[in-house]
This record gives sequence, structure tokens and C-alpha cells, in this order.
Amino acid sequence: MDERAALRLLSDELAAAGDDAAIVDGLVVTTDMLHDRTDFPDGTTRYTAGWRAVGASLSDIAAMGGSATAAVAAYAAPTFDRDELLAFVRGARDVCEHVGAEYVGGDLDGHDEFTVSTTAIGRTADPVRRSRARPGDVVCVTGTLGRSGAALRLFDRGHTDRANALFRFEPRIATGRALAARASAMMDSSDGLARSLHQLAEASDCGFAIDADRVPIADAVHDVTDGDGDALEVATTFGEDFELVATLPEDALPAVREAADVPLSVVGSVRDAADGITMDGEALADRGYTHG
Repeated sequence: MDERAALRLLSDELAAAGDDAAIVDGLVVTTDMLHDRTDFPDGTTRYTAGWRAVGASLSDIAAMGGSATAAVAAYAAPTFDRDELLAFVRGARDVCEHVGAEYVGGDLDGHDEFTVSTTAIGRTADPVRRSRARPGDVVCVTGTLGRSGAALRLFDRGHTDRANALFRFEPRIATGRALAARASAMMDSSDGLARSLHQLAEASDCGFAIDADRVPIADAVHDVTDGDGDALEVATTFGEDFELVATLPEDALPAVREAADVPLSVVGSVRDAADGITMDGEALADRGYTHG
């Protein structure tokens, strides 16, 4: 079974499963595992790997509307190269500092493939679940989509400096906090916009109507794609951008936009479940990033 099937299986055993992170007495806890072959293309620096691995867990904190406190990582590799190890730790430390958290260490282990397991913790008194989207709400995304998809094509073409820069995303902790007071549902876009909408629809028993021309596509995507259709495909289905996808009442938009530290784009609206999930009136397929 794939990752989503495994998660459905475990949700029957774990009552708290289903959101980006767990909430325990106001403490937000999340963990992620990344591997060399599936998550770090050739040319990814260890600094970028540290930033990206820890950033992925920090993004889960943001998706719950929490503030970030600290992160740790277990670093496993065939050998421990001094420069690579220091670069990884510096990347992990810098992404934590970027969102007001602290990187506090972790573990080392030998492994035949470079593998990182990260855990982040935060705080929230008002977590945002995936399960409370309501018909009539608007659907918003933070920042722009497609950066990681563009980075992968740049890695393939040997443009590693630019690719690494695109891979170092900013966890949306501050904007997640701004959304927390007003959002009805939220998650991060690590699986892509299309798949995120399907996951929100399943959790909230609703549908969505999305306007393609309102999807905010990163400039870098247009530099590496063949036309608008290809760019939209990368922006909506590649995933791994770690932006926030949120639903909220339309009248809450002005206050949230004023408090947010990045642009917030309205891409559509929440509909009844019977209306399904559509983009420009056509069914939007459940496609996106899936761990093997």
C-alpha cells in the first residue's frame, strides 16, 4: 500500500490521526522522514537538506496555527563527512532561527542511504483542523506554488545553485498564526494543491470550486515549463512547496491579510460535498506527491 492507504489504515487505530500534527495539552508535535533517493535530488547541498528537512516539520506546526518552539533531527549516512555534517546542522539551525524556534540537536547513525528524521514542537491554544471547512468559505493559499517542481527541473539541468535556493522554502509560521483565529480548516501543501483539496474535502465532507487563473504560480515555474498548461500542472500537482491551504469566511480576509507576512491568494470557494472538487468547472483529479 502507498502512504495514503497506510495513513487510512492507521487512522482506524489512532483516534488523533488525520491532521498535520498532534496536539497534546497545547503542545504541537510532528515528525517527518526524508531520504536521499526520494527527497534530495543530485546536487542538493547538505545545508539545503538540513533546512528542508527541519522546515518540513516546522511547516506542520504552521498548518496547525501554532508557534514554533524547537526541532531535533536524526541524521543517518554511510559516512560522517565533517563539512557535510556541519552544513546540515547549520541549515537546520538557520531555518529554525528564521521562524523564531531553536534547533536543539538530535542523533547520529550509520545507514546505507542518507536519511533524516526530524521532529518539531510548538504551542497553540487554538489549533486549526482539516475538518471544519464550510460551504461559502473562500479557499486561500499562501505565497506561490511550484517552487519545488521548478527546482527539480533545475537540478536535472545542472543549475544547482538556483535549485538549492528554491528548495529552501520559508515555513509559514507567522501567517499560520494570523490564520489561526479565523480559518475554518487548514493544512500545508506538501502533497500539492490538488491533493490537499481532496484531503480537506474528505476531512470536512465538502467540495471545492477552484479558478485556475487565480492560482499563484512562482515565477521560476514559468522559466522551466512549456506553456501555461505545464506551469499550472507543476503548481497544482507537484507538491513539496510547504505553503498553507486554508478555508475561511470571506469577511475575515482583510484582517488576515493585514496580519499575514506573505501574500494570501483566494483561489476558489468551498461547496457542498455533492458538487465535488472542480477547477474551472471540470473535475480536479486527486493527483499529487505520494511517498512510495
